[in-house]
Amino acid sequence: MERFAIVEKEYGKSGVKMLYVSQKGDKYTIKELEVETSLTLNSEKDYRKGDNRDIIATDSQKNTVYILAKQFGVECVEEFGMRLANHFINKYPWVMKARISITQHPWNRVLDDKGLQHNHAFVSTPTSTRVAQVILERGSTPKVSAGIRGLTVIKTTQSAFVDFVRDEYRSLPDMEDRIFSTIVTADWNYNDVSGYVDFCAIYSRVKNTILDVFAGPADKGIYSPSVQQTQFLTQKKILLANPEIEDVKMSMPNRHYFPVDFSKFPIPGITGEGAGQVLLPVDKPSGMITSKLARSQIVAKL
Repeated sequence: MERFAIVEKEYGKSGVKMLYVSQKGDKYTIKELEVETSLTLNSEKDYRKGDNRDIIATDSQKNTVYILAKQFGVECVEEFGMRLANHFINKYPWVMKARISITQHPWNRVLDDKGLQHNHAFVSTPTSTRVAQVILERGSTPKVSAGIRGLTVIKTTQSAFVDFVRDEYRSLPDMEDRIFSTIVTADWNYNDVSGYVDFCAIYSRVKNTILDVFAGPADKGIYSPSVQQTQFLTQKKILLANPEIEDVKMSMPNRHYFPVDFSKFPIPGITGEGAGQVLLPVDKPSGMITSKLARSQIVAKL
């Protein structure tokens, strides 16, 4: 009897970079992706016996990404991920699971001097990065998730640090009004992708919701008593607006900006009415707030 069990195994190709360009009339569209493919086979002979006959070479997996993009195009990254996963499951009967991870680099169209979008010129706008993952096991439906990385935001008022536990370990004083800045990471799982799902529209709604709940109306803003509540209100609004989403997980570290102490400098104009603020960015250590909001599974009592 074998004493040791291989409890996890998969292999694939990472860092498969690609720029996909499509054209309709005079208008071009681009998608810059980085893809990772991972496959799980139905045997262990490659590990235990060095038998490579069932291994789909990682070079072949890389080429598959390029070929399917060329054959079918790239619209939403989630759809492309499902196409890749289905290909590996359908073509190779001994593949038991395919996992596809995709990162999309953000590009926006250049605006000309009249404010019109350019047909073929783009500018890199790394305000955030879009990610997606598809996991498909043989005999099952795809599990699709998506997310946002590196969405850095800041507001200069309408945030507070009050009523936190006061004890001998706390050094920060209460602040009725302070800067609120964070780097948003968000991930959400889709509950059913058997029918048509407009992944691109949902992604845009989720991103806009994050910004809307953080900032509030342009003229008045919105008050945030804590990162925790801002996070919860964002997740709740996302779930209410997108029934296709089953749950939302968010991570929001505090990016601190502490006022520089000018009390030691007796220089006219440093303090008083009209003087601006000078603050010191401190990114580490930082508070980290993470939560996951899911739809409640309500069971009726007979």
